[in-house]
Amino acid sequence: MTWEQFIYFAIVSVLLWAVGAFAAWRNKSGIAFTATIVGLLVFFSFIVSMWVSLERPPLRTMGETRLWYSLFLPLAGIIVYSRWKYKWILTFSTVLALVFICVNLFKPEIHDKTLMPALQSPWFAPHVIVYMFAYAVLGAATLMAVYLLLVKKAAITAEELDITDNMVYVGLAFMTFGMLFGALWAKEAWGHYWSWDPKETWAAITWLSYLIYVHYRQLPRHRERLALWTLVISFALLQMCWWGINYLPSAQGSSVHTYN
Repeated sequence: MTWEQFIYFAIVSVLLWAVGAFAAWRNKSGIAFTATIVGLLVFFSFIVSMWVSLERPPLRTMGETRLWYSLFLPLAGIIVYSRWKYKWILTFSTVLALVFICVNLFKPEIHDKTLMPALQSPWFAPHVIVYMFAYAVLGAATLMAVYLLLVKKAAITAEELDITDNMVYVGLAFMTFGMLFGALWAKEAWGHYWSWDPKETWAAITWLSYLIYVHYRQLPRHRERLALWTLVISFALLQMCWWGINYLPSAQGSSVHTYN
């Protein structure tokens, strides 16, 4: 399997996800589940094929991590839809996955078999995969926050806040596991669990920002809109941690997490 075949898997997957999203709006849950899951299997089959052909997990470059994010977005969407039946979530996950797929099509970056020694740790793959799933779930939570803040005209309900909270709980839990896997990977690769590398520093800032949201929501007299804006800011920090760090002068030539 080569990168040139990606477009065919991507087209089939996106079409299936789009069918699932349309079916959700038409209240046809069976079709929504079937189409979305089949699309996920098609997309995942490409990732597995790349894994085999590269003889390593496709997690080295930003383009490869975008593959996982494109997979986990519809997965997070179907999980949220199965629990709360929000019709818009599958449309959101499909559109956002399409954006990341298009970025990969126009800027595929280098995909080869080369894997530096630091990335050959068994903790590297679970670290990145768990993080990508956390990012997808937190992305869904952020969209919910933006909807409640800027789109919804009626008062925010307790049920809507509970849905947002639950997605944050899941995303933060997976992010925490991702950080733990990352610490184990760092210990094996560089000899220490934490070194305040720019990437690690922003990861800590992001984790703490979501923790602030969780604790602020528990205060008896918290302001709902302020909590939701905190969630939006947290997702902006998450983007800085994921890819924005690559453009910071402090990370140029000094971050051990720069591989491209």
